[in-house]
Amino acid sequence: MEPLSNSSAQVDISTALHPYTDARAHEAQGPVIIDRGDGIHVYDQGGKRYIEGLAGLWSVAVGFNQPRLRDAATAQMDRLPYYHSFAHKAHEPSIRLGEKLVEMTPDNLTRVFFTNSGSEANDTVVKMLWYMNNALGKPEKKKFLARTKGYHGITVASGSLTGLPNNHRDFDLPAIPVTHLTCPHFYRFGKDGESEEAFTARLLAELEEVIAAEGADTIAGFIGEPLMAAGGVMPPPAGYWPGVEAICRKHDIKLIADEVINGFGRLGSAFGATHYGFTPDIMVTSKQLTSSYMPLAAIVFSEEIYDGIADNSHRIGTFGHGYTASGHPVATAVGLENLKIIEEMDLIGNAARVGQVLQSELAQLADHPLVGEVRGEGLIAGLELVADKAGKTPFDPVGKLGLAAFNIGHDEGLIMRNIGDTLALCPPLILTEDDAREIAAIMARVLDRTQDWAKDQGLR
Repeated sequence: MEPLSNSSAQVDISTALHPYTDARAHEAQGPVIIDRGDGIHVYDQGGKRYIEGLAGLWSVAVGFNQPRLRDAATAQMDRLPYYHSFAHKAHEPSIRLGEKLVEMTPDNLTRVFFTNSGSEANDTVVKMLWYMNNALGKPEKKKFLARTKGYHGITVASGSLTGLPNNHRDFDLPAIPVTHLTCPHFYRFGKDGESEEAFTARLLAELEEVIAAEGADTIAGFIGEPLMAAGGVMPPPAGYWPGVEAICRKHDIKLIADEVINGFGRLGSAFGATHYGFTPDIMVTSKQLTSSYMPLAAIVFSEEIYDGIADNSHRIGTFGHGYTASGHPVATAVGLENLKIIEEMDLIGNAARVGQVLQSELAQLADHPLVGEVRGEGLIAGLELVADKAGKTPFDPVGKLGLAAFNIGHDEGLIMRNIGDTLALCPPLILTEDDAREIAAIMARVLDRTQDWAKDQGLR
């Protein structure tokens, strides 16, 4: 990618620290400055058009120029641009969005708490369960179970739940008591000769063993993305989630579905939990809740958890947690309108229908010499690149080839995500069948060019 030579790029280089970026490399490379959006496309300041194949950051359902969301924000700005929800205050947008979320989610989820991001939401979940268990006379019930390669955010507690090494390195994380279980990705972590059914059984046995070793009375919750996204787009093996739910119920461990990426249609179902057939005690949502037009997240949780927290807040005199912008009126107004658009345009159904086309078109790339596995569900997909297909051997170093493919994708007009050597796609839910075919055609060119680059670099 060539940096733009203009004053904005230089100012960015001299002033900004970018998230998830090599800061020294950024000083040399500079930014790609995205200037405007239109549907599934964005344009940089030089006028180059890209298919936004990751929907921003796994998050834009309705495209990049939905006027109804602009109008909803403007109308709310005119009426009440900000107010808080502390000390018995409320406003219509957050009330109505909370009502809508309770209506959309499984029947056992009856209460809503708003934050500004998924990271804050998962941090809040940790505090909620600690607070509740202290009130219930279970002060030892504070540990969490998560999975290797799971992603749950980057604040201190949520970053601890995340199971990715670079999110822990030199941040002194994990900083809360958490055990990371085997990543439920059959292609990469199944043993030679092991069936998918046996893989699931082994992971469930591991869960039981960890609970026995740690003590069920010390474990507050199990958290997981229904389909793991930021760790490499990894659907669960068959039977995994119903098995996890049964074990959590047996041991009184709260089950937390991190739906920040899965939720509101990404998999072709309303939520990942319903898609994979399990019922959580807590559901964490964000991203597609507002199509990321405004920062907002919502925790939807059971009446049982609410009662434990409410009783304790009455004993203490307050629930001493919240954010200045919890349930911000503009953000919640945009979220409410965004969910209306998803329903009126049947974008969940569209994700299922067009997702079949996208998955089918990408599956044809499985025979490419670089591709070890093509995987995904609905409108989320990953292509894992390997040095040897038969042995599933990764490239050394992991990530060098993926970064090259990412840059070639930009050159071809497709923005994707390189996760090590997995190329991730997560386009907006408004994607058409023709769009899906175009993405697959671009990916084919990217793979061919990446293979040529690998040969030039001596990687093949």
